Amino acid sequence: MRELWSDCIRGLEPYTPGEQPAVDRLIKLNTNENPYPPSPAVLEALQRHANADLRRYPDPEGKALKQAIAQVHGLDSANVFLGNGSDEVLAHTFLALLKHELPILFPDVTYSFYPVYCALYGIRFEAVPLDDAFRVRIADYARPNGGVVLANPNAPTGIAIGLDDIRALLAQCPRSVVVVDEAYVDFGAQSALALVKEFPNLLVVHTLSKSRSLAGLRVAYAVGDPGLIQALSLVKDCFNSYPLDRLALAGGEAAIRDTHYFDLTRYQVIESRDGLADELIALGFEVLPSKANFLFVRHPSRDARTLHQQLRERRILVRHFAKPRIEQFLRISVGTPDECRELVRAMRDLLASPAP
Repeated sequence: MRELWSDCIRGLEPYTPGEQPAVDRLIKLNTNENPYPPSPAVLEALQRHANADLRRYPDPEGKALKQAIAQVHGLDSANVFLGNGSDEVLAHTFLALLKHELPILFPDVTYSFYPVYCALYGIRFEAVPLDDAFRVRIADYARPNGGVVLANPNAPTGIAIGLDDIRALLAQCPRSVVVVDEAYVDFGAQSALALVKEFPNLLVVHTLSKSRSLAGLRVAYAVGDPGLIQALSLVKDCFNSYPLDRLALAGGEAAIRDTHYFDLTRYQVIESRDGLADELIALGFEVLPSKANFLFVRHPSRDARTLHQQLRERRILVRHFAKPRIEQFLRISVGTPDECRELVRAMRDLLASPAP
């Protein structure tokens, strides 16, 4: 019955998420989930709010969660926009702030949802090549544009740029919105949140899925000038006035306020990431310098697709992207210390065997 489809969706190629198989005893290192559970304060808040009030709509503004986010970042609630996961926040951003006559710019190797939004909303874009080391060159964005979108740290490479580069980008694009997607920033990169008060054209997007272990709750937010936030709210209220339910709002607020648990678990992930990188380098892998909760690696003598399948046969899931420039890389999420050791053991065994 495709003849009943709207013309505007014909030819769309949706984003493909990492597989979520319902199989026991898997070592799941393919979707960048946090290996540690949510804060105990989150679980307590969810239990406390799972009551008869669920019959009522949630606060459409999410005032308490906005206030908690604003307090943590030293901003006002007017600087905060809430969404059902960062993908929803980004979707509203593309429509509200990036649909202009000039094309928007983002790297050629980055989060593959960006071109999907462009196709969905009819937004022109230009993919700006990363350099040979898979790094962003800020000077390459000094051209007329309808906006710039940078994941920092970038995905799937894990490479981050510093505040000086972001400041330079904002300065050279004063009439465009610069969106910095900081899904992984808490694992060692510098956040652009420090520049929000200085640059009214900056929008920073955060998620609670990664560093706060809440991928299953779908809570995210954007921070920026109140004028940008108003545009996002206008679009949101044309789609869904209640994007976050009562449990998501309560759990999100508890996660934001529990800064001690947040720091404890993210530093554990950083330590495991750096140790895993050293182990893989010792096995001959090239490992890109990551500031995220994953590593992007390739081996000079082994095909990435083959390694991906061999690991899968050992019940270890990693991510492979069959795309130009990166088809020989694997993206490996950082697991628990035991999971990382099992991955290294499997890699060592596979590399000790003749290549198929």
